[in-house]
Formats: sequence, C-alpha cells, structure tokens
Amino acid sequence: MISYNPFYETLYKKGLTEYYLIFKQGFSANTLHRIKKGEAISTKTLDALCYVLDCEVEDIIKFEKE
Repeated sequence: MISYNPFYETLYKKGLTEYYLIFKQGFSANTLHRIKKGEAISTKTLDALCYVLDCEVEDIIKFEKE
C-alpha cells in the first residue's frame, strides 16, 4: 500500500501548506483530497510535486506492506 505520510512531513519541514500548493502553485484541490484519502495520483502529479517541493519521490510517498 502506498502511504503519503512523507508528503505531509515534507510540507511541514519546508513550512508550506496545502493552500500554497493549490492557490500559488496551481495544484487542484481534488489532487490534495486524493492524497489525503490515500488514493492514487499520477506520476505526472508526483513529478510536479517533487519539482515544486524540491524533493525526491521518497519524500512524498512510501510503500508499506499491509
């Protein structure tokens, strides 16, 4: 199962908010809702998040065995 816990840790470390991602960087609220609910996001979105947050993929997602 993919976990987005590192995403929220990265946001906190960088002092950023979901508001910033939506209104300043142009991410859709639906994308952040999907992350919050643990649903799938595209690799294109993952790439964009890595670019905006200046981080690696493992700073956004991690695999957890169920």
